[in-house]
Amino acid sequence: MSESNALTDKASLRSVALGRRAALDPSAREVAAAAAARFALKWLGDVSGETVSVFTPIGTEISTDPLVRGLRAAGAAIALPVVIAKNKPLSFRLWEEGVELVPSAGPGLIVIPAPPDGARIVEPDVLVVPLAAFDAHGHRLGYGAGFYDRTLAGLRRAKRIEAIGYAFSVQQLPAVPAEPHDERLDAIATDAGIICPAED
Repeated sequence: MSESNALTDKASLRSVALGRRAALDPSAREVAAAAAARFALKWLGDVSGETVSVFTPIGTEISTDPLVRGLRAAGAAIALPVVIAKNKPLSFRLWEEGVELVPSAGPGLIVIPAPPDGARIVEPDVLVVPLAAFDAHGHRLGYGAGFYDRTLAGLRRAKRIEAIGYAFSVQQLPAVPAEPHDERLDAIATDAGIICPAED
């Protein structure tokens, strides 16, 4: 598949998955988020003393609130990603319990909530990754900016890190095209359970 065809295919697949996500009703979202959190926490196991980066949901993304509550209760420190610049890896700020989040520049015109500028910069042990779409092989579609691929590649060169995708089960597709720079996930947590990637 040519690069231009792959990009077109990714755009159409992303549209399908995001359409399914947007169609979920509020009560179903709440139940699904709680279920996904239970599955993720069970898969992660003992996180006491570890730093876990989560994401703050934008638009119709799955809520990470139940997951954050569970991680804090289990003794994990919570971090949130911060966009430094286009084509650069993400940075991570420690999110202390009770600290109010502030607007931070995200990709393009998007504004994402983040800990304030004075928050400590940390390097996560676990990265909880937002997904537009995913498949059973651990391949993911993000939103096209490549921030998580660049970030994961850098972190994996430096240390052992677990990367777990986090999404609604309706976002799963039969196959997502993978390119050489795409970083595969170690697992994906959804309201339907944990997906441990199959080998290609």
